Amino acid sequence: MSWRPLKKTNSKKLTLSDLRTMEREELLATRICDLPLSIKNSWVQRCITKLYQELEAKDLKLKPHVWISDDWFSPDGTPGFAIPFFILYPRLIALETEMIGEAEGGDRAWCMMLMRHEVGHCIDNAFHLRKNKRRQLLFGLTSTPYPDSYKPNVRSRQYVRHLDGHYAQAHPDEDWAETFAVWLTPRSAWRKVYADWPAIKKLNLLNDMMMDIQGTKPIVNNRNRMDNISKIKMTLGDYYKDKRKKLGLNKSSPFKSDLKKIFSPKGELSAWRFVNESKGQIIGQVAKNTRLQHYKIKRMLREVQDTCRQENLKVNKHLGESRKQLIDLMTKKSEGFMKSTSPRIIM
Repeated sequence: MSWRPLKKTNSKKLTLSDLRTMEREELLATRICDLPLSIKNSWVQRCITKLYQELEAKDLKLKPHVWISDDWFSPDGTPGFAIPFFILYPRLIALETEMIGEAEGGDRAWCMMLMRHEVGHCIDNAFHLRKNKRRQLLFGLTSTPYPDSYKPNVRSRQYVRHLDGHYAQAHPDEDWAETFAVWLTPRSAWRKVYADWPAIKKLNLLNDMMMDIQGTKPIVNNRNRMDNISKIKMTLGDYYKDKRKKLGLNKSSPFKSDLKKIFSPKGELSAWRFVNESKGQIIGQVAKNTRLQHYKIKRMLREVQDTCRQENLKVNKHLGESRKQLIDLMTKKSEGFMKSTSPRIIM
């Protein structure tokens, strides 16, 4: 997959109107640093306000600063976190979904889940909580090297379950951040939900540690902004080439011939858009048919969606019939797909 950069005809600053109306090729040739994005007055700012309210309700004196970058992350030693640029504008959410299969944090509920997770890292950085000996024994050491990928034990009850993919199992610091997110989430009923799980020991310890720092000002209060959007010179086209390669989305699809029997080169509705709009129903039914975990089905669905886009397939029959045929295909192919792909999750 490649994109040919357009020659710039002028150097005027882009506006949201430009972002909405420019041709797709021109959009892909746009540098990320030139995107006219701001957190102020956006739907994301309202999520940040709610996050601050949740922290205040726990009497935690931390208001993490938030900046725009190319991914979700909280740098080591910084009591703040970055959000990805694409969640700040509908067309960029659509482009991310088209290229990757989903836009991580692109709706309010998902965004709040990710923000609560990132604040788990922020509060660790702000109060040097990783030095706590009991935490080190229960969660593990921050110094443990981060893996490129991990293989989750889907039956384990040693870890809380917050983000998809059993993300708490990726690294001790992710275990801490996921546990914090469950603890912070309003009405999570964590004491009841995890009462019989070994993970309750981690939640109880975290709760005790939060009680210890209630009303206390952070030790670390820098405003560092690693990889701020203003520093990211690559184009959107290059960004997606790199991201797709990392996620293994440029390989030959095992679904190509089967999808061509369900969809067609002709029609008004793009098959990949149809799949994306139907993904809730598809994932739910395939999970019921196969008993596979949702994160595994989402991996398969992303492959299906990407193949539909690459082959420019269209829906040319009743939507319900197309959805049923796709569910049947994914149910039939699920075992073979899981055997042929790595069980590990890419970080």
